[in-house]
Parts: sequence; C-alpha cells; structure tokens
Amino acid sequence: MAKEEKKVQNENNAGGKVSYPLGKINFILMGICLLLIIIGFWLMAGSANVGDTFNKDIFETRRITTGPIIALLGFVLMAFAIIYRKKDKHQSTDDNVDKE
Repeated sequence: MAKEEKKVQNENNAGGKVSYPLGKINFILMGICLLLIIIGFWLMAGSANVGDTFNKDIFETRRITTGPIIALLGFVLMAFAIIYRKKDKHQSTDDNVDKE
C-alpha cells in the first residue's frame, strides 16, 4: 500500500510543474510589509528620560501616533500578503462557462 502511494507521488512530481503554496507576488508583498514594520519601529525609536531631566520628545506625534499606525498597518497587510492568491485566467473562464 505504501509503495503505491510513493509511486503515485513520484509520478505527480515527475510529470508536472511543481506548485508552491506562495507565489512570487506573495513574497514581494511580504517584503513590503516587513519594510513598513521596520519603518514604524524606527519612527517610534528615540531617546528616553535620563536621570532627573524630562525629555519632551517622548510625546511627539511621530513616536506615539505615526510610528505605531505604520507598524500596525504592516502587520495587518502581512496577513493579507500571505493569504493573497492571484486569479487564474483559465479558472475564471471555466466558471463563466459553467454558469451558462
């Protein structure tokens, strides 16, 4: 039984194109999202309070609003980049034929 399964798998791999779960566009989108996350954390970075001196830069809009929004956008879009699947032209024409 196991030999039959291996034989079928070998025939499938040898006879056709190898299909990967993520395509080139997915990796490009994930790279862009990673860049957004890095930019968001870079915008949040800065010096802290040192000793008894108060650092007013802690409450800048860049550090408490813009940076976190960009980083969060990167994380949310990362999920979209992983799930995204390009539509096949052949599949959409087959669907139209079935509906008629």
